[in-house]
Amino acid sequence: MAKSRLKLVAPSTENRTVVTPLRRPNAELRTREYLTDAEVARLQEAGKGNRWGHRDATMILVAYRHGFRASELVGLRWDQIDFEAATLAVRRVKKGSPSTHPIRGDELRALRRLQREQDPRSAFVFTSERGAPFGTAGFARMVERAGEAADLGFKAHPHMLRHACGFALANKGHDTRGAAGLPRSPQHSAHGALHRAVTRSVQGLLALIAVVMPA
Repeated sequence: MAKSRLKLVAPSTENRTVVTPLRRPNAELRTREYLTDAEVARLQEAGKGNRWGHRDATMILVAYRHGFRASELVGLRWDQIDFEAATLAVRRVKKGSPSTHPIRGDELRALRRLQREQDPRSAFVFTSERGAPFGTAGFARMVERAGEAADLGFKAHPHMLRHACGFALANKGHDTRGAAGLPRSPQHSAHGALHRAVTRSVQGLLALIAVVMPA
């Protein structure tokens, strides 16, 4: 019987502990979690330069004016908008309270144009070129690209628009903590700082959106 040429060898592999890469803290990526009025305007202008510029700029505007989360924005339907009364029925996620917001003239015109030009027609306000509802990931990528084009100097993300809405109201001296359907300001304790409290009724504060938010 022939002698086998096979022999035992020591393993060349080394057992190591796999460490999942950690996401960098937000504080290392940017100094704040909201956008200023001027930065939102620059983001809108950058969005207009996209292939579907009017849709993208309108998404940024609507998210800012109403403090929408990305999921609330992409889930917006035409039956939530009353063009005659110029109001928008806001539906919140995460157990948020529904409310009715006024729609300003420039936003109303942008939405009317979007509805006229939407092809194919959809029950959803914001759709892809194939007619499917816009996704949260797609909106996040669009905002990030618009932020780069606007040369903001930091990575922009959709939730900064929600914070921008709360910041704009708080910066005018309006308390957003007790108002149903409105985002809390980044100055709120949930974001690490005290909020300046001003007594306002919920309905009165909702009505202030039409005056406070810049065109």
